[in-house]
Amino acid sequence: MASITVRNLDDEVKDRLRIRAAENKRSMAEEVRMILRDAVKSESSNLTLLDIARKYFGPENGVDLELPPR
Repeated sequence: MASITVRNLDDEVKDRLRIRAAENKRSMAEEVRMILRDAVKSESSNLTLLDIARKYFGPENGVDLELPPR
């Protein structure tokens, strides 16, 4: 299993995470694992790289790129 370190986490975020973990009867580490699992699962369920690029760089975000033909 891999591990990560999150630096410069706001105290308020840590406090809210601690409260959320307690409400769910989990440790803070387990709560973070659940949040990350859910975020990755829903984000990548059926998105292609093009979908992700459009999400962040599409016309609704102020970028309108013409894609050259293949």
